Order: sequence, then structure tokens, then C-alpha cells
Amino acid sequence: MADIGSTKPVKTPGRMNDHVLSPSAYQDDASKDAGRRTRSRHALYDSDASFRILTDAMPQMVWATRPDGFHDYYNARWYEFTGMPAGSTDGEAWNGMFHPEDQERAWSRWRHSLETGEPYEIEYRLRHHSGEYRWTLGRALPVRDDDGKIIRWIGTCTDIDTAKRVNEQNEILSRELSHRIKNIFAVINGLIGLSARREPSAASFAATLQKRLSALGRAHEFVRPHSEQSRPMIGNSTLQTMLKDLFAPYPALELGRIIFAGDDVAIDDSGATSIAMIFHELATNAAKYGALSTTEGKVEVSLVRADGQIAIHWRESGSPSIAGKPERVGFGTKLTDLSAQQIGGTIERVWHPDGLEATISIPIEQLVRVSTS
Repeated sequence: MADIGSTKPVKTPGRMNDHVLSPSAYQDDASKDAGRRTRSRHALYDSDASFRILTDAMPQMVWATRPDGFHDYYNARWYEFTGMPAGSTDGEAWNGMFHPEDQERAWSRWRHSLETGEPYEIEYRLRHHSGEYRWTLGRALPVRDDDGKIIRWIGTCTDIDTAKRVNEQNEILSRELSHRIKNIFAVINGLIGLSARREPSAASFAATLQKRLSALGRAHEFVRPHSEQSRPMIGNSTLQTMLKDLFAPYPALELGRIIFAGDDVAIDDSGATSIAMIFHELATNAAKYGALSTTEGKVEVSLVRADGQIAIHWRESGSPSIAGKPERVGFGTKLTDLSAQQIGGTIERVWHPDGLEATISIPIEQLVRVSTS
């Protein structure tokens, strides 16, 4: 008979080469399992405690949900902001904290993320403990296991109310400034018309000047600062068409001294303002210092489409002699560089003796909201 306290294999009668562990071995395994479970519980507790300490130290509101979207955790910032009792917004009660006009939109966006696993992001008005609703940016990402299955959602709420109201105020000021500029154009147009009626011989010149002013007013709409709501809606336009509209105030276009060639691509309000800002600045400088400031100067604008990019080549010729690259980088140059960066583009400049050469490269997908084949 085998020793009870031994861990050696024990032969069982009637079963050839079949080994079992002795009772003491079972006791050892049970003790090891219990130890592993205890260590796992401690590790889980430590991890949970660390998560809570980390999230409570953050300036943002942090929340977490089960895979099905059931909210079961909020950090201290959430309760400080909302003034709600702990646990009172668990489950689906969180949606009641939103402004009534935002609740359905927030629910719809959250359901979409739960169904697709896509990141959640939305701006909504969240009720503050003071009773007022403050604009908040809500974001969440899924936590996945090794098999890609979603096991948790972790989200944040960031108070953006002050920034939102500053942007709204800036938008109001921008619209007011634009309105006043349009009124100035209208007044000047009216004065030209009155003067032309008194001087019939100048009627043709006056009509041309009025046309230039009207085109300048349209160009102003492209280049002034815009929000998502105020940006010009240009419909199904193309890049060349928009640039020709932008250059319409310049007599050089009608005289054939601004020449377009090459490919063309679709453009809508997504990329129009940045593009207009770049070429408005180039055209203005050409009219003041470059090729368009002389009677013989020309500007060639050629477009080349390749590898998902549109390269727009701007080449001036017949300009007053240029010594080389300017020693000082002006505000206009910084503005055009920033405008290109906003749509993922770049600008390269070369100063030739007879005029500026610039190449603007932009991802085509940045020019339209929906990809156009």
C-alpha cells in the first residue's frame, strides 16, 4: 500500500497504468487554488482601488458602464458637478441629467456606439448643481478583452461651457462685422450708381466697377472667419470654379492674365474657407507687389491630381524684380500656412527674380464632407 502522505502515483487495481494523486496531493492543489483565488481578489481590489483614486484625482468627470451600457460607476467630480446623491444616476438615470432638448440626441448617439462599438462623442447640456445647464463634451471608448469582445465602457464629461459661450460671442461679433462690411459694399455700389446717372459717359465704367465690388463681396464671404453654422454653402462646386469666382474682382482675370489649367476636383464648404483664405492672400499680394501689379504680369494656376492629393501650382511672371526670399515672415504668410494646415495641407514657396512660385498640396478628402468619386 502506498504511503498516505506520499505524492507518488498510486496504482488502482483493474486499471493498467492509470495514476491518481494521493489525498495529500489533492489537499495541496486545493490550497494552491485557494491561494490563487485570494491573490486574484487582492489584485482585482488593488486595481479597482487604483482606478478610483486615479479618476477621483482627475479634473474631469469620469464614468464607466457594463458592456450593455448600464452605468455603474461615477467618480467624485460627477457628484460634485451634479450635486446628485451617490448611486442615484446609475443605470439609465444619467440621461435625465441632460437638457430635455438634448436627451433623445444623446440616447441615439449612445445606442449607436453600443451597437457598433464605435467611440462615443457628443456635446450636450448637463445640469449643474446650481440648477443651470452647462455645455459638456461627453466621450467614451470601449475596453476589449484579448478576443476583441467589449467588457467595459470608460467615459468622461468635460465642462466646455465657458469656451462654448466665448465661441458663440465671437461668432456674433464676426457676423456683425461681416454685416457692416456688406453694408459698406452696398453703400459704395449705390454711390457709384448715382454718380453714373449724373455722368452718362461713365456708365460703362461704373457698371464694371459695380461688378467688381459685387465679386469682392462674394469673396469676402469665403475669407471671413466662420463657424460650422455660418460657413458658406457652395453646393456641388469644383475647385477651379471657386477660384475663378474668388479672382473675379481682379481685371486681370478678364484680360486673360490669370490662367487656369490642369485637373479639377469637387469642393464644398468643408474646405472652401481655408482654400479661399490661401488664394485671397496670394492674389492680394500679387496685386500689391507681384505680377498683377504690372500691366504685363501673369499668374498661372495649374492643378495636378495624384495619389489622393491635389497639388495647386501658383506661378507669377512679369513681376517687379524680386531679390529673393523676404527677410521677415509677415502675418499673411503665417495665415496662409495655418489655413493649409487646417485641412492637412502644405505650402512650399520659391522666389524667382520675375515672380513667386508656390505649391499648395492638399488631401482631396479634406475638400469635401463626403468623398466624391
